[in-house]
Amino acid sequence: MKPTSFLAALALLVPVSAQTAKPFEYWPGAQYDSSIPTPKQVLGYEFGDRITWSANLVRYFETLAAAAPARMKVWEFAKSWEGRRLVYAAIGSEANIARLPEIQGAMKKLADPRKTSAAEAKRLIESMPTIVWLAYGVHGNEISSPDAAMVTAYHLLAARNDSMVASILANTVVILVPTQNPDGRDRFIHSYEMSEGLEPDSNPIAAEHTEDWPGGRTNHYFFDMNRDWLAFTQPEIKGQMRILLEWLPQVFVDLHEMGTDNTYYFTPEADPFNPHLTREQRTSLTWFGKNNAKYFDKFGFSYFTREVYDAFYPGYGASWPAYFGSLAVTYENGSTRGLIVKKSDESVIEYRTTVRRHFTTSLATCETAAMHRQELLDNFWKYHVTAVDEGSKEAIREYILPRRGNVSNVDRLAQLLSEQGVEVSRAKTAFGGYPAGSYVIPLAQPAKRLIRTFLDPVVSMDDKFVKAEEERRKHRRGSEIYDVTAWSVPLQFNVECIANGSPSQGSFELVTAEDWPKGSVTGSGSVAFLVPWGTNAAGRFLTAALRAGLRVYSSDKAFTLEGGRRFPAGSLILKAADNPADLGAKVAELAKSSGAEAVGSDTSWVDDGPNFGSRYVTWIRKIHIAMAWDRPTSAGSAGATRFVLERQFGYPVTVIRTQQLATADLTEFQVIILPDTGGGGYASILGANGARRLKDWVEQGGTLIGIGGGALQFMADPKNSLLSIHQENAVPAAPAAAPGGEKPAGGGTGTPAPDSARVPGKLLTKEEDLAKAIQPDGELPGSAHGILARVKVDQDLWLTVGVPETVNALVMGRSIFTPLKMDKGFNAASFAGPDQVLASGYIWDEYRKQLAFKPFAVVEKDGRGNLIGFTEDVNYRAYLDGLNLLFLNAVFRGPGH
Repeated sequence: MKPTSFLAALALLVPVSAQTAKPFEYWPGAQYDSSIPTPKQVLGYEFGDRITWSANLVRYFETLAAAAPARMKVWEFAKSWEGRRLVYAAIGSEANIARLPEIQGAMKKLADPRKTSAAEAKRLIESMPTIVWLAYGVHGNEISSPDAAMVTAYHLLAARNDSMVASILANTVVILVPTQNPDGRDRFIHSYEMSEGLEPDSNPIAAEHTEDWPGGRTNHYFFDMNRDWLAFTQPEIKGQMRILLEWLPQVFVDLHEMGTDNTYYFTPEADPFNPHLTREQRTSLTWFGKNNAKYFDKFGFSYFTREVYDAFYPGYGASWPAYFGSLAVTYENGSTRGLIVKKSDESVIEYRTTVRRHFTTSLATCETAAMHRQELLDNFWKYHVTAVDEGSKEAIREYILPRRGNVSNVDRLAQLLSEQGVEVSRAKTAFGGYPAGSYVIPLAQPAKRLIRTFLDPVVSMDDKFVKAEEERRKHRRGSEIYDVTAWSVPLQFNVECIANGSPSQGSFELVTAEDWPKGSVTGSGSVAFLVPWGTNAAGRFLTAALRAGLRVYSSDKAFTLEGGRRFPAGSLILKAADNPADLGAKVAELAKSSGAEAVGSDTSWVDDGPNFGSRYVTWIRKIHIAMAWDRPTSAGSAGATRFVLERQFGYPVTVIRTQQLATADLTEFQVIILPDTGGGGYASILGANGARRLKDWVEQGGTLIGIGGGALQFMADPKNSLLSIHQENAVPAAPAAAPGGEKPAGGGTGTPAPDSARVPGKLLTKEEDLAKAIQPDGELPGSAHGILARVKVDQDLWLTVGVPETVNALVMGRSIFTPLKMDKGFNAASFAGPDQVLASGYIWDEYRKQLAFKPFAVVEKDGRGNLIGFTEDVNYRAYLDGLNLLFLNAVFRGPGH
C-alpha cells in the first residue's frame, strides 16, 4: 500500500469529531504550557475523542504528576475486586503542595473544637486553603466525568496567565479521583468498542449505545456504589472513605450522568433534605449553583436545579461527606453513552461536549471554593462546634449498643462507626444493666450528626414534602422520592440501640477500628466441639468448616449439655470421632478467623433436649450452590446475593446463565438460587420446560430459593406448579353507602347485551364518586419506597433456628403475596400487624394495612426437596446483616431437611 493510501485508511479509524479542521476548545481562549503533556502525546488522541480506559486514566494522571511534581501529587488508595488501581491526585500551588501534611493537620484541628481553641481556629481559617474533592465516574457507564477529570487536571497545570487558575491554586487544594469504578467503566468500554463500526453512530438504539446484562453501571459484584456509603462493603468506596477522613474536604462533588434527553443538573438539591444537614450547608449550595450557571449561560449550556436529586438518603457519595461538615453535592450530565448521539428533539450531541460540561462545572466549583475560601473554612469549623454543643445538650446524650444477641452484628456496627471517625467506647465491666463489652457512643463529639443519621430509628421527611407527596399519589403523578426512606443501621443489623438521656457511668475504653473481639475456644473437645448458633460469626465458622472438609452436624432444637451450658437451636456439632485427629487445631484456627465461640466437650450427655444422635440432629453437608446469572435477574440482587455468600461468609457460588437452567445437568447442585428480577420474568427465559425441569430437580431433593417479588412471581405462577402462594392485587376501595340505606350512587342501571362493548350505567353525584370510578381494576399495590418493616418469626422451624423473634426487612416495590396454606407448608416469617409493621420510613395507610400479616419467608416441601421463598430481597445492598442467618439457614440447612 502506498503511504498516502495508508494515511487515508488510517484516517477512517479516527472519530469524525477528531477530523475537524479547528481544534475543539474546552475553555475558549485558553493558552497552555507546552511542557505539560496532552493526552494526544500520552494516549494518542485528544480529550473527548475516545472514551478512556481506566488504566489510561491512571497513566495520564501519573504522567502529569511527573511533569509538574511541585504542583501535583498522585497516590493509590485502593484496588478494585478485579485488581484495577484506584488513584487520587492533589493539585495546588507549589507552596500549598509543599505543605500538604500541614494542611491535613489543620483540617483535623478545625474538625475538633474540643482540642482546638477559637483563637487557633481563627488563625487556621485565615491561613489555610480550602480543600475541594472532585469524585468522577462512580457509575461505570456514566462515561464523561473521568475524561473531564483529565481535562480539569491538565487545565489547572497547563493554563498560562490565567487569573482564575492562579486563584484556585493559591486558595484551594483540588483533589481529583479520576474514576471510582474502574471495573464497571472498562466493562462499558469493552461493550462499546465491540459494537463500533466505520464511524460513530448517533442512533440511540445502535448497539454501541446499549449494553448487555449487567451493564457497566456497577462494580464487579454489581453494586451500585453510589449507595454503598452506608455500610462500606466495597473496596473502592471503603478506600475512598479512608482517605476522605485523612483530608476532610470542605467541598465534595460527585459527578454523574443521566438520560440522553436530559440537559445538566447541579446544586441546589431537590426536597426532601435530611434534617441533620445544617442551614449553612443548604444555603451555601447556592454559591456553587450560581457560579455554575454563570458559565453555562456564557457557553450556551442548558441546566436545571432543585429537581429529582434530593439530599435525604445519607448513603450517596454526595451525602455521606456532609456528615463530617463538607458541602456534598451531585452534578448530573445528559449522557451520549458513546461518542455521538441524537436526542429525541433531533439535536446531536458529541461526547466531547458532555466532557466539556463536566469540566466546566469542575472548574467553576474550584473557582467558587477559592472565592469563598474563608467562609467555607469558617462554616466547617462552626459545623463541628455546634455538633459538639448539640450533643451535650439535646435529649439524647449517647447511644448504647448492648453486646448481647447476635454479638457479631453488635461488634460490626461499632466497628463500622469507628471506621468512619466516630468515637466508640467499650465497657470493661458491666454497667447499668448492660454486659461488659457493650459499646457507648457519646453524642458530644464532632461526628454527632452522622451518629444520629445512622442510628436514629426514624429520620423524617418534612411535613410539607410528605403532604405534597400524598397529593401526587392521590392524582397518580410520579413520586419525587428518589431512594429508600429508611436505613437505620441498628434496625438493618437487628441489634439493640438504646438512646440514653445522660452519660453512662462505668469503666470504658476507646476502641479503634482494628481492636475487636476475636473468636475463642474453651475445653478439650475429646468428644465434640460445639458452636452456639445465632451469630454471624457462627455462620462464618460453618462455611469455613465445610470448605475445610470437616463433618458438621446441627441440632434443630436447643439442648443443655451436662454441666449446665445451654446451646440454642441450630448449634453446630463437630464430633471428634467423625473428623480428623487434628480437629482441635482446626477448630481453633476457624474460631480465630471467623470470630466464633467454640466449646469443647468431653461428653455427649445432655440434661435436656436432643442427644447428638437424635433425629433432630442433622448433617450439614458441603453443598454446591448454583445461581441464575444474566437476564432476567436484577444485577443488583444477583450481585449482592453472591457477595454475601462469597465475601461475607466465604463460600463459593457457581453462577449459571439463566437460560442454561432449562437444559443443563443440575444433578451436581443441591441448592439453586433465583435472585429478584430487574425487567421481564423468568418465564420468558426458562419457559415451561425450564419450570418443569426445576420442579423435577426439587422433587429429587434439591432446594430452590427464590429471592424477591420477581422470583416469586415465577415460582407462584400456577402454570409452573412450584410455590403454592399468589401475588395480590391492591385492595379495592369500598363503595360508599348512600343515605337512607339506598343503593350506592354508582349502582348500575341495566345489563348490557351479551358480547356488547357497553357496560352498566352509573350515576356519579359527587366528586368522591368520580374518584372511585376512575380507579383501575385489578392493579398491583402502589410501590413502597424502601421502608423497614417488622417481621415476626416462627422460631420452631429449621429455617429460623438462631433467628430472633422479630427481624426487620427492607420492603421495596409492589409485591405482596398470600400466606401459604397449612397443608402446603409453613409461613416461617410474616410481617407484623398493621399497627406494628412499619419500623422506619414513609408508607401510606393502604399499603401498610395490606402488608400486615403477609408472608416474608415461606417453605414448601415438594417430593424430597424444598421450595423456599423470600417475598423481599433478603440481601438488599448487602447491608441487611440482621437477615443473614435466615438466608444461611435456607441455603445450608435446606438440603438436610
